[in-house]
Amino acid sequence: MAILLANGLRSLFLVLCCVRVATLIYTISIDGLPFRKDLLTLWMAILLSDSYIDVLPLAVWVFYKETNSIAAIAWIILLVCFGSITTCAYVFIQFLKLSPQDPIYHVLLRHENKNVLEQKREQKSNHSPVLVAGITFSILGFLMSGTWIYALVTHDLYYFHKEFYTPWMTATLVDFSINLIVLLVWVVYKESSWLSAFLWIILFLCFGSSCTCAYIVKQLLQLSSQDPLYLVLLN
Repeated sequence: MAILLANGLRSLFLVLCCVRVATLIYTISIDGLPFRKDLLTLWMAILLSDSYIDVLPLAVWVFYKETNSIAAIAWIILLVCFGSITTCAYVFIQFLKLSPQDPIYHVLLRHENKNVLEQKREQKSNHSPVLVAGITFSILGFLMSGTWIYALVTHDLYYFHKEFYTPWMTATLVDFSINLIVLLVWVVYKESSWLSAFLWIILFLCFGSSCTCAYIVKQLLQLSSQDPLYLVLLN
């Protein structure tokens, strides 16, 4: 069963990567390159901000996973430049490294942390990365929520206007949605019941990165301030 699930997830991320590449090629072919001032509308700026906040926890995870700092920085640059294409490619590669004997959650962990449950008590630290991460994601969540509230109060609901869906706006929404799917796979793993997982999925779809930040802060609150930060990855 675990092998089938791992193969299914591997196939899912490969398909999503191909979908994003196809979307990007199609958008460039019909609307040119995105480096134009006319594309940077208020709603595009907000959507890009939403997308990059969702990329942040993925970038932190990549930095933790990679033992080589240069490789980690290279992957993060690719994440910033190519978004969900890099996300899906990276996750796909991590699943390829997973042996048939490994539980699926090992894909989240660095190799030396795979015996994490046995090592947890030995890896207490005097500094508090958990607290720093909690404060950081709390601030980002409040900023993004405030930005959306301001935009909705001062501007019309563009989501209901067909003019909103320009080629590059649609492509950006696809990119944002694929990164969101990656995060939601983690949420489903983290949650103890299908009902709570379903409710979180609805909240993520409705509130985007504001909900991402709220969920991460919620998980961080379940750790002590001396716990290693990577324990937040596990259920």
